[in-house]
Amino acid sequence: MSVYGYFTKRDLTTWGNLLFMALIGLILASLVNMFFNNEMIYWITTYVGIIIFVGLVAYDTQKIKNMNIIGNEGTEEDHKEAIIGALALYLDFINLFLYLLRVLGRRNE
Repeated sequence: MSVYGYFTKRDLTTWGNLLFMALIGLILASLVNMFFNNEMIYWITTYVGIIIFVGLVAYDTQKIKNMNIIGNEGTEEDHKEAIIGALALYLDFINLFLYLLRVLGRRNE
């Protein structure tokens, strides 16, 4: 998805807004599930989380690419943008990995 976000000609800013709202909903659903401890909600939030973070990887990659085009090469602001962009992608990949571990790491006991 990172390659798709980098090379696509489509503007993914609408994806970013929708995915951010979905992420807030996912956080709220996870908090509610902490109290109810429902297995169905757990698996729904797991699969929805995978979809959200796959989309966020593409969105953040395109956002980093567009920030680099602005033309502030070599400035301190450019270095800050690079660090923030790398942190956003890092968090996307870590969360995606954790959700994939939930699905693929199930043991049959």
